[in-house]
Amino acid sequence: MVAVFNKELLSWYLITLKLRETVEAGIPKSPGSTQSVDLQFEPQPPPENQRLPLQEPSFSNSHLISINGGEENVKEEREEANPMESEWAISIKEKLKQARQDHDAASWGKLCIYRVPQYLRVGDDSDKADKAFVPQIVSLGPYHHGRKRFRDMERHKWRSLHQILNRTHQDVNLYLDSIGEVEDKARACYEGPIPLTSNEFVEMMVLDGCFVLELFRGAAGGFKHLGYSRNDPVFAMRGVMHSIQRDMIMLENQIPLFILDRLMVLQMGESNQKGLVAKLALPFFDPLTPTDEPLQKSDQNKLESSLIHPTTPFDPLTDQDGLHCLDVFRRSLLRRGPGLEPHPSRNWMRWRSQTVRVADKRRQQLIHCVTELREAGVKFRKRKTDRFWDIKFENGVLWIPRLLIHDGTKSLFLNLIAFEQCHLDCTNDITSYVIFMDNLINSPEDVGYLHYCEIMEHWLGSDAEVADLFNRLCQEVVFDINDSYLSRLSEQVNRYYNHRWNAWRASLKHNYFNNPWAIISFVAAVVLLLLTLAQTFYSVYGYYWPNS
Repeated sequence: MVAVFNKELLSWYLITLKLRETVEAGIPKSPGSTQSVDLQFEPQPPPENQRLPLQEPSFSNSHLISINGGEENVKEEREEANPMESEWAISIKEKLKQARQDHDAASWGKLCIYRVPQYLRVGDDSDKADKAFVPQIVSLGPYHHGRKRFRDMERHKWRSLHQILNRTHQDVNLYLDSIGEVEDKARACYEGPIPLTSNEFVEMMVLDGCFVLELFRGAAGGFKHLGYSRNDPVFAMRGVMHSIQRDMIMLENQIPLFILDRLMVLQMGESNQKGLVAKLALPFFDPLTPTDEPLQKSDQNKLESSLIHPTTPFDPLTDQDGLHCLDVFRRSLLRRGPGLEPHPSRNWMRWRSQTVRVADKRRQQLIHCVTELREAGVKFRKRKTDRFWDIKFENGVLWIPRLLIHDGTKSLFLNLIAFEQCHLDCTNDITSYVIFMDNLINSPEDVGYLHYCEIMEHWLGSDAEVADLFNRLCQEVVFDINDSYLSRLSEQVNRYYNHRWNAWRASLKHNYFNNPWAIISFVAAVVLLLLTLAQTFYSVYGYYWPNS
């Protein structure tokens, strides 16, 4: 069956068939022959003056011309009418091939530097949300590499590398070759494909890693000893250093710790330098600690001694290996804390909780706010310790360590929460603490009372800004109150809150004993009442028993 839509072409096609039948009829066949003679005739094009220049013959999907006199069929197939279908199919095969390669690589176990999930970035002010997760001055790693805003800092990175090579009398190829050996391991630490060639990635790791080490060593032992001028625009303890510290603590702005350890070994020339980078990171990030208690003097002396004598034991982070600087800083905040190991059911609970993309505020209600707890008779006292998470409740008194709020606290807490949300092998202790404080603070009055108790100190504009900060930190966080180290303490406080006698006693104290004049008035009223009762008693007694 032939579908033809051109009269001229149909005419030439019929003429060709007729000629073929005539030729086949005139050829004699041998009696014993079982094979037919297959003569192929190509249809001749129509004359030049009869052609339609812009028309193409349109056939059906396929057509078959059968010749009854032979045993073979002549089959013709046209090319596909829509070439985009083939491109679409090719693109799907390429995507499946890439998915197979990603699955076969099995590098998920090494992933530790994540892109912040979009649901954590959502907020009323997207610009402020981005500033909490996106670096503003210096870029480390591949996620924000090559942006225009960081070009000025790139010159200082090269200057730091030059200073290291000049100080150690080493060749840059030594660093490039060493990092090149672990390139695949370093790439596996980052989420998703990295659009950098092998040379570009290794160069970035060496340049950023050496820059970080210079900052760490300068903050611990002084930049002057490293050969930098006291008025250096970057390598000096100036105001810009605080912004650099805040950028370097962000989740998307990290370098694997084993890369920094490897570069440190090359600089120091000794192989027993494991853990030294983590020790150097502590004094560098200490100004970001959410408490006004600095690093203990004894720990500082041990740190300085370990820089001079690397064999001196000093490990405030436990024996576990850190993943990157954010992980090291988090471990230092939780040292001897609620527990650095995840709970046995952590992975299953995390998998179950991820099925709910948006957090349910009813599932995050650990405790009542400060105003309500005060009405129930709960007292608030400052606990003298530098572990801001170490909260206790005893005999109706809630002991809370001092918390310092500054302009970098929001970014710090958000990145710590994002890391705990993304990394499965990580507890949610920082998230639990922030949600606990979010429950306590519902209004500026709550912040003002905590400030009055010396529990909270802030450098923001008003108490309302502090209350707004805590109320927005965990808006979209997936959290289970049963998986919190503060859940048992919250149950104790709630039981105390639900006891009616405690509320009545608190109401009596607030209404009648809140100041000295109220106490004097209350005592005078009680004395007057007693005298009135005594007078009434003797009057009644004398009336009924006058003789006695």
